[in-house]
Amino acid sequence: WVVVRGTAEVTRNEEILLLQENESVYLPLGCVHRLANPGKIPLEIIEVQVGSYTGEDDIVRITDVYGR
Repeated sequence: WVVVRGTAEVTRNEEILLLQENESVYLPLGCVHRLANPGKIPLEIIEVQVGSYTGEDDIVRITDVYGR
């Protein structure tokens, strides 16, 4: 993810990162991750996927504090 506008709170496995505009994070294959907007302005990000397969039918949803 690349933050275009706002602040992103990224949980990557057990690590919590705060990203500002023009900062990015790499999420390796298989890592548990979550994105949140801790700020008051809307968060805008760009998601870049790489690899031979970038479909979304291989996603495994894990229950979070929002009941998803």
